[in-house]
Amino acid sequence: MYDIIVIGAGPAGLTAAVYAKRAGKTVLVIEKGTFGGQITYSPRVENIPGFISLTGNEFAEKLVEQALNLGAEIECCEVLGIKDGETKTVHTDGGDFESKTVIIATGAKHRMLGVDGEEKFVGEGISFCAVCDGAFYEGKDVAVIGGGNSALQEAILLSETSRKVYLVQNLDFITGEKTLYDKLCEKSNVQIILGATVDSFMGDETLQGIVINTAKGKNQLKVDGVFVAIGLVPQNEPFGNVISLDERGYAASGEDCITNTDGVFVAGDCRQKRIRQVATAASDGAVAALAACAYLDR
Repeated sequence: MYDIIVIGAGPAGLTAAVYAKRAGKTVLVIEKGTFGGQITYSPRVENIPGFISLTGNEFAEKLVEQALNLGAEIECCEVLGIKDGETKTVHTDGGDFESKTVIIATGAKHRMLGVDGEEKFVGEGISFCAVCDGAFYEGKDVAVIGGGNSALQEAILLSETSRKVYLVQNLDFITGEKTLYDKLCEKSNVQIILGATVDSFMGDETLQGIVINTAKGKNQLKVDGVFVAIGLVPQNEPFGNVISLDERGYAASGEDCITNTDGVFVAGDCRQKRIRQVATAASDGAVAALAACAYLDR
């Protein structure tokens, strides 16, 4: 029996574990995949307070080490569901675990293009966050894939520092807000390509460009980086019976990280929020852990 089970070992989940252990609680962290979450895809991170520069993997290793040194336990398995009750039973493919509270910090995965060779260049030319990685492409040519608000915002940000920005949208129209589209059209170094899909990626060890399919045939775009902005997929499928989800599958919870079920909390990118960054994920982890501790102490 644990005081708190944390589902997910990204920045939100591991921060929650650190805060809970410092409050004297027994903590189990369950992770099915990569410890550190999406940050591990970043070859260099420069927007984490306290660190001038480090890789995503280095940051993840420091978080895991900190949680373990404080006494948190870790299980590598996939959570299949949660049974609510006086105590919470977390069902996994490695057995059941019981706790008095649960913090869901499963994050959200970036939607991928599904193009052959895509995985090879993730973190080596393919990025998902202009705020995180845009500075690495100063004076270089980049492509943004997508046509929604996120893609438009990424392209606008990149246009401030990159030499050339291609916005590649698979539809024949932009789905983002007109104000963002108009702002992007004012940028002289931006070229918008509609009705085009990514066919393949060019390059051996490093990304050298993309091949796109258009109505006129295939075309090559020589770029140094590609920013994929076609949406996020929250990892909340197993928890619909214990927490309310919005129409996109995100946990319907505010900044207090409290859900509609007593003793169940959420943290990080899996909940409704406007800003999804490492700093905000860590903030959620601290808020959720302190809320769980207050619940336990009552």
